[in-house]
Amino acid sequence: MKTVAQQLKITEFPFIINDENGNQIYHEDSDGSWEKKEFDENNNEIYCEDSTGYWNKREYDENDNQIYFKNSYGIISDNRPNTIQEYTMDELTKILGKPFKIVK
Repeated sequence: MKTVAQQLKITEFPFIINDENGNQIYHEDSDGSWEKKEFDENNNEIYCEDSTGYWNKREYDENDNQIYFKNSYGIISDNRPNTIQEYTMDELTKILGKPFKIVK
């Protein structure tokens, strides 16, 4: 598979593409190694992948703090807020496999 620079017949390196916000979304060297990135609407890096096969994903909260990270090596850091699952009485009965009564 050809790299972006090879497809475009680029001969000057490094070959760099920036998005409309100035974020570097693609970088390629003359040896064919490359890295591509994606950013969210707040310019936080949310995805990165390179020519070695490495990748990582990130999530951020409303204050731009990183709350989730996962990469191709299996490393996961998850600080996302826990959400409480809600169930109806019928759903709980199915999950438990028998009728139940809620006590205080």
